[in-house]
Amino acid sequence: MKNPLHYQISEYDCGPTSLLNALIYLFEREEILPEIIRYIMLYSLDCYDRCGILGKSGTSKMAMMFLSEWLNGVGRAGVLSVESRHLTGKQVYIGENSLLTDALKRGGAVVARLNLEGEHYVLFTGAEKEHILLFDPYYWPQGASDGNIISVTDKPFAYNRKVPFAYFNREGEEPYSLGAIEKREAVLLFNSRIKLTAEKTIEYFI
Repeated sequence: MKNPLHYQISEYDCGPTSLLNALIYLFEREEILPEIIRYIMLYSLDCYDRCGILGKSGTSKMAMMFLSEWLNGVGRAGVLSVESRHLTGKQVYIGENSLLTDALKRGGAVVARLNLEGEHYVLFTGAEKEHILLFDPYYWPQGASDGNIISVTDKPFAYNRKVPFAYFNREGEEPYSLGAIEKREAVLLFNSRIKLTAEKTIEYFI
């Protein structure tokens, strides 16, 4: 059984929430063991704010990189059929030969760090025509304020926003921009049992 994706419960936990949403999206509820939830929460929310309060600056890139490799270890150990890859810098963009859109086409999910009134993690789950389908874990009662961003309320298991491709490659601090190239980050995640490859499908290459 699959669960609906969920929203963050504070102003700070977009990182672990998006990682957990990736697993919720890719796996059945019965497959996700409590130890995986425990370790994602344990190693995230590791940044101090200016007042020295732990967690109030969210989750660091180092923590995301560590958790990506830890999840690979979970996959290699046979605990969960998960694969993960941490990307930074020039590897993180939307367009021709993008590793992000390639992952989505192959049935994967992408946790991306972008701008939304500050640095923020969201989950990409698909691509459609000129839009990325994503689940933004920050709950906005009024929906998207930008007329080009489409709020979606009837896909709770997959996405709640459709955002134009052009928004992501911007290098400023506009909503949903990936920002300065040297600061970009994303984590690709797959369920290896359903990941599309040349051996598993011909249609992927047509």
